[in-house]
Amino acid sequence: MTKIKAKPHLTETLLARDWIAGLERGLAVIESFDENNPRMTAHQVGERCGLSRTAARRYLLTLQHLGFVSTDNKLYWLTPRVMRLGQAYLASARLPRIVQPVLQSVSVTLQEVSYLAVLDAGEVVYVSRNGPNRAMNSGFVLGARVPGHVTSAGLLLLANLSSDQLEEWITTHHFPAYTPFTISNPDDLRKELKRIRQQGWSLSEQQFDLSIRGIAVPLKNLRGDLMGALSIQMPIQNESSDAAVKRVAPVLQKAAQSLRDII
Repeated sequence: MTKIKAKPHLTETLLARDWIAGLERGLAVIESFDENNPRMTAHQVGERCGLSRTAARRYLLTLQHLGFVSTDNKLYWLTPRVMRLGQAYLASARLPRIVQPVLQSVSVTLQEVSYLAVLDAGEVVYVSRNGPNRAMNSGFVLGARVPGHVTSAGLLLLANLSSDQLEEWITTHHFPAYTPFTISNPDDLRKELKRIRQQGWSLSEQQFDLSIRGIAVPLKNLRGDLMGALSIQMPIQNESSDAAVKRVAPVLQKAAQSLRDII
């Protein structure tokens, strides 16, 4: 039987008879909008999605009819209705709901913002968050997507990929430098990920924001499958790197251990 080859970020192939190309293209149209392309013509959307202008326009008009897109008859942009797609995950996913009470305990203990993050196509997605009131306005918002190479959670999750998966990701991505401390060289990144894999936790300082430090540990189930990363984000000026790791890592590791038999 003919199969559809898995995308780089997917793990399984799919029988051709089960593949709905229109759904893939419609989602690609939604995903074509981003911070650098918030409003586009049908031609621009088509260029970003590999569609003709006519086909892109039909998808946009359908999405407009469904309430996901708005237009002034020249430019198109997403509406807040698109957020329902992400909210559906946050409302229905089992893992964030199970982890949330543990994150709350971690935040109370450390008085820092705690996160559960997962990896999606090489990007970190923060799917649960808790923190003290003084800190809730800092850090990443719930649902934020961040390049994997600039946060402690991202580095931890990348370090736990298989060798083949990691090499494919490294060879198909570029690594923008957000600060002078960002690891943007592939060889340096390989070395750092190897070190993280060996020590079992990650530390990221000033790689995405000069004022922020992050520490992360793996969250695994009883079979040893990696389910995500538990992490803390904190101001960097309050203590030394060694002191922060000594204070935070054991609490995160204990929290991860407490979740092993229920995730």
